[in-house]
Amino acid sequence: MTGQQTKQRRKLKIGMSSLLVLCILIGATVAVYFWQIRLQKPEEINMAEHMHHAGSAAHAAHSQSSAQSVSCETLTAEDDDAPVREFEMTAAQTPIKLDNGEEVKAWTFNGLSPGPEIRVTEGERVVVKLRNKDIDAGVTIHWHGVVVPCSQDGVAGVTQDAVKPGEEFTYTFIASSPGSYWYHSHQMSSIQAEKGLLGSFIVEPKEAEYTAAQDVAVLMQKLGSTWILNGKTGGLAIPGNPGDTVRLRLTNTTDDTQKMVVEGAPYRIIALDGHAIHQPGILESTGFKIGAGQRFDLLIELPEQGKAVVRSEQNDHFNISLGQGAEPIRVASERQFSLTDYGAPLANDPIAEISFDQSFELKLGQNLFVNTINGQSFHEIPPILVKEGEEIRITVTNEGGGDHPFHIHGHRFRVLSKNGEPLKGSPVYLDTILTQDDESYELYLIADNPGLWMAHCHNLQHASMGMSMMLNYEGVTTPYRVGTKSGNLPDL
Repeated sequence: MTGQQTKQRRKLKIGMSSLLVLCILIGATVAVYFWQIRLQKPEEINMAEHMHHAGSAAHAAHSQSSAQSVSCETLTAEDDDAPVREFEMTAAQTPIKLDNGEEVKAWTFNGLSPGPEIRVTEGERVVVKLRNKDIDAGVTIHWHGVVVPCSQDGVAGVTQDAVKPGEEFTYTFIASSPGSYWYHSHQMSSIQAEKGLLGSFIVEPKEAEYTAAQDVAVLMQKLGSTWILNGKTGGLAIPGNPGDTVRLRLTNTTDDTQKMVVEGAPYRIIALDGHAIHQPGILESTGFKIGAGQRFDLLIELPEQGKAVVRSEQNDHFNISLGQGAEPIRVASERQFSLTDYGAPLANDPIAEISFDQSFELKLGQNLFVNTINGQSFHEIPPILVKEGEEIRITVTNEGGGDHPFHIHGHRFRVLSKNGEPLKGSPVYLDTILTQDDESYELYLIADNPGLWMAHCHNLQHASMGMSMMLNYEGVTTPYRVGTKSGNLPDL
């Protein structure tokens, strides 16, 4: 080898080494930036008063109403003679041995993940005493989809302080609306929900519209890195006899949209997010997508021969068999359920007479590692500011960055249109709307529950990366603070 070749080889090695170092530095910079964005939270902020971006009109309105201000912590369930149902929940670090032999270092309610199913009757007063045994960052309980008073919403730094080890907090509210709901911690929610702090909350009606031999709530869950159904890794088997009707309350607690199919039997979707569908039709060879945080109530009549199966097309762990005998042949769905034309419209629907008091546009997107609403993130996003009694139109548009199931606390809303086309079937009331790329939904909300309410993507990773904002009522204040100083971090 000549001296010139040796020099060239040395230069090549130096060049390759420099390139490797540069790649490592770039990778490290990107990683650090990612984690800085994830962990970058305000030192302290009052989520009732972050009005500096909302404009002078909002400032003026807020100032005018401040003389009649009321604190969120004073907004509680009215005293009455409702029958009381009491529950105790202890949050703790608990190793769980799953049915596949795997041991998971979980965070649990009462030693379980999912936590105990809470099932009550419409009109009952629910009293839940939460204790924290040893979750250092603190915990809360948010009642997802349940319309509760502001003080009971369970959002750390907005409606209460996170409950620290050795402390307790008692939630009290009236179960006023029957349906399928769930609960989870709203302190560091993306972390604590995946660690296992969640469970099912069912409100049964005083008078049932449908009769079923079985009424089963099923939680699709990711516990750490393990996919489970009601705590089981190998799918779920629900026994039953031919001809039995099963009501399946399906909740997606994961961050991923699940594409579901029903095989072996026709079915109806009788409720979405706990709210009944008017005259739901029979569905066959029809799949449906259930977004993060959403609930679908299915009514399935078991076949005379063999089983019915409800399963996720992309996740074999989410497989529910119903009945007995052989399982049906796996088939791809020929059609997809659409909420735009399912069920029947109301004969005298008052929706045409609505005159909106305010309208808001929310554009959900992504900027590098940050998830945004109208180009901004978390506390930099101006709140939706309303007055009690107003009728509000909110247009939610997905401009990219994946599926964004948008959830509004403390309210239900009606879906008016998709991509500019009015709904033609049953009225659809939700608390979480699944939006996919380039989809736009027009929502109708009545401001009938004064308080301070989070509104965020229920892919909790997206919420932790900034896709979280507030819907605030004028004149409502809070003594609590979000930020690193208080340790209240609702969407980390």
